[in-house]
Amino acid sequence: MLRLLLFHCFLLMSVCSLAGNIKVKDLHELKAANKNARPGDIIILQNGEWNDVKIELNCSGTKENPISFKAETAGKVLITGNSSLELGGNFIVVDGWYFNRGYAGKNAVINFRIDKDQLANNCRVTNTVINDFNNPKRMDENYWISFSGKNNRIDHCSFLNKKNMGVLLAVLLDDERSRENFHSIDHNYFGVRLPLASNSGEIIRVGVSQHCEFNSNTRITDNFFEHCDGETEIVSIKSGSNVVRNNLFKECQGGVVLRHGNYNTVENNIFLGNNKAGTGGVRIINKGQWVVNNLFYQCRGTSFRSPLSLMNGVPNSPANRYVEVSDAVVMNNTFIDCTPISFCEGSDTERSVTPHEVIFRKNIFYNELDPKIYNAFDDISGIFFFDNYVNQSVSQDLGRGFDKSISLVRLPTAPFAYVAKTAIDITGQNDSLSVIAAKRLSGKLSTRPGYRDDKRYAAVLLNAKTSTGSKWFSNKKLVLPKSIMVNCPDAATLIAQLSKASENPIILQLTGKDYPFSQPLLIRGDVTITSMNKEIFIGSSETLPALIELKGNGRLVFNNFNVNLESLKAGTFISSDLTGTSNHSNFNVINSKIKNSAGSFFTAAKSTMIDSIKVLNSSFENITGTIFDFSNENDKKGYYNVEKIRFSNNNFANNRGQLLTMLRGGNDESTMGPLLVFAGNKITNCSASQPLIQLYGTQVSFITGNKFTGSAKDAILIQYEDAVRAAHSLADNKIISSGKIITNKFVEEKNNITP
Repeated sequence: MLRLLLFHCFLLMSVCSLAGNIKVKDLHELKAANKNARPGDIIILQNGEWNDVKIELNCSGTKENPISFKAETAGKVLITGNSSLELGGNFIVVDGWYFNRGYAGKNAVINFRIDKDQLANNCRVTNTVINDFNNPKRMDENYWISFSGKNNRIDHCSFLNKKNMGVLLAVLLDDERSRENFHSIDHNYFGVRLPLASNSGEIIRVGVSQHCEFNSNTRITDNFFEHCDGETEIVSIKSGSNVVRNNLFKECQGGVVLRHGNYNTVENNIFLGNNKAGTGGVRIINKGQWVVNNLFYQCRGTSFRSPLSLMNGVPNSPANRYVEVSDAVVMNNTFIDCTPISFCEGSDTERSVTPHEVIFRKNIFYNELDPKIYNAFDDISGIFFFDNYVNQSVSQDLGRGFDKSISLVRLPTAPFAYVAKTAIDITGQNDSLSVIAAKRLSGKLSTRPGYRDDKRYAAVLLNAKTSTGSKWFSNKKLVLPKSIMVNCPDAATLIAQLSKASENPIILQLTGKDYPFSQPLLIRGDVTITSMNKEIFIGSSETLPALIELKGNGRLVFNNFNVNLESLKAGTFISSDLTGTSNHSNFNVINSKIKNSAGSFFTAAKSTMIDSIKVLNSSFENITGTIFDFSNENDKKGYYNVEKIRFSNNNFANNRGQLLTMLRGGNDESTMGPLLVFAGNKITNCSASQPLIQLYGTQVSFITGNKFTGSAKDAILIQYEDAVRAAHSLADNKIISSGKIITNKFVEEKNNITP
């Protein structure tokens, strides 16, 4: 026995002595190092740019001696161009890489498999960053991270600015080799995902609908999610027995959605909405879900984005549709200044099965902003309410299981409430629920209601600040330089200056009178154009699709811009990027005058995205084409072109085309936009062959305080059409000698005056 033990020790020492540091400078040497790697080896990638590299690593280390592929200096190995990483071995560690200024096409940027036969197991990616590594076209979908195999880990990484279609991190359960996987996604920073204007904008998805009846056992713990606004699902759970624990969600327009699969746990998370619109929490569907010990602070989402929502189900639903909520536990959570939570959310003729056998207990509601703490859209008799406490200023008439007699005050060391003046003795109950919970969760449920204590709160915040993301990478936004002002007396000078605009923000002051062009103007970077209210004339020598093309990452502002377009030959004055780019743009019109155009003014091109458009204190006169056209996303998949658009205090007079047309087709329910505000405008003597304002699928709109005079006579002034639930306010408008308004059940009309 002693001889055998000595032999094993000698063998281990021999293996370790063979391990070493191997430096590689290019893909050829990296392939050779992978082929010859032995347990314990550290392969060091030389600093510099690794461009257009398809890296495959399929070597095998051991638990005690993994094989590491480290950057020579963390963050200095820059992966660019058409590049990707595939792992198909065992006990491999990737450390310190930086993916930037590139794209991966249809492939994942990092894939834990090489082909159908080579899956990664016990592999780890750490201290690595993927930043703005997007396919050039917005609709070209891919993942950034694709998990297969078992026992893999991604930790202390940073992921920012995913703009093209596709989930950022997807856990796949294609076959038994990837199920019951026990992957760990921990201590990562997920930041800045702009609204995608379609489905598939999740940060993390665990499983897909066709595999939802399998367990994944994935652990999503101790991560920091910040400004993740891609769609309503930040974390989408579509499998069973997963855990989402100790994460911070800061100002994210969405939440954790238990979409498919059973017996998932959402525990000890903090949802900091900070009064940002659309900030949500947890949505519950299916059987056996546990939502306990979470803090929801100033979360202001509604409907599917409510701080907490229990969905209605479909009768005899297949596993991949809406299975009714049953055997759920919602316990020891605290809601501070949140919009009302939702019971029986999504209730309609199809989703008609209400939640049942649900325990709702020991939760605290402290609200100084809203008169009510919950909305019930169907029968809630299947939800059992016990020992929930609400501050006395909430005016809602609550049923059994809610107590307002206890005085609740804010804990001075953390923004959540606790019982201050009257003790609640529940320590002697020893109910079976607490016993079951103690066995399943990381610790016993608190003996007092609500989120546990200020120490837990402080620990989650400290972890987010100091222990998430790559150590070498700063998540701070760059400070842009100040704008440069340049006088442009003629068209040639304007063209020359626009070619430099991507370098620095620039203000172009048009000091001449006539600006004829023979080719389109491309707006890259941050550009402001002004004529200081002096009227100028812009025209073209030949017919153009668009005179101005607002490219991705561009921002165009018209400020004190007075333009006459009577000599312009163009289908539209401005178009968004015609290439379908994944980069977003922005457009503002402020204190400006636009007149005499035979074409449209602004047209959103198919497959591009504009974050925001603001039109303030401006006038549009004698425009023949559509003034603002957002009707080109006609695939009926829930796509649209602009997230937010605001018209305030403008004058529209003597126009002969549609003022605004918006299209968001299909029945997708995963997005917040488009959001339209049309307020305080004057519309006089305007007409069109189509409705003057036509909204199809706009999710939220406010058409308020406007004056319509002599417009769309004997025709349609405003038309609302919606395929899914929307919220429209039509209020305080004055409508004189103008056309009819076609509304639907989602339009709330109030105080409109029609003499």
